[in-house]
Amino acid sequence: MLAQARRTLPNLRFVAADLRDVHPETAPDLIFANAVLQWLPDHASLLPRLVRQLRPGGCLAVQMPDNLDEPSHRLMRETAADGPWAAAIGDPAAARTPILPAGAYYDLLRGADCCTVDLWRTTYLHPLADAAAIVAWLQSTGLRPFLGPLSPEHRSGFLAAYERRLEAAYPRQGDGRVLLAFPRLFLVARRAA
Repeated sequence: MLAQARRTLPNLRFVAADLRDVHPETAPDLIFANAVLQWLPDHASLLPRLVRQLRPGGCLAVQMPDNLDEPSHRLMRETAADGPWAAAIGDPAAARTPILPAGAYYDLLRGADCCTVDLWRTTYLHPLADAAAIVAWLQSTGLRPFLGPLSPEHRSGFLAAYERRLEAAYPRQGDGRVLLAFPRLFLVARRAA
């Protein structure tokens, strides 16, 4: 992604770093995190620290999937705990830390020298061909922690069992497709000037 970004925007500087340890040389006007922070723990200290790194009047803009309670993700955990792959995967709940409730982010950010905090939650409904398309959609994101430790044999067995569970949870619409609900939490916090 960084190589493509550098080719697309050659006049900008892109740095590979762990967001938990980033300390910009110059206070930024904007910190934009799209589908990033859900992978990091300890939002109670991380988000206020990011806000404090902004220049006065700067903004933190965040979008995080809020889908751990959706059938797509609940069934990942159930499938991980129920099969010959369970020992290799370990604790399925540890794959991703749940994000905080919206009100907790509001309180955190208001207490971090923010003069405005806007929050909203949107559920996108993605029409997909079938349960196999849901599996394909999630292989590059939510399924990665489950698939990473598996042997090829266990990986194929896990994916087949997961797909069967998805078929039961996602009924076909009139046109034969299924609707994958994908809730996301958005927040924009502006640091006090």
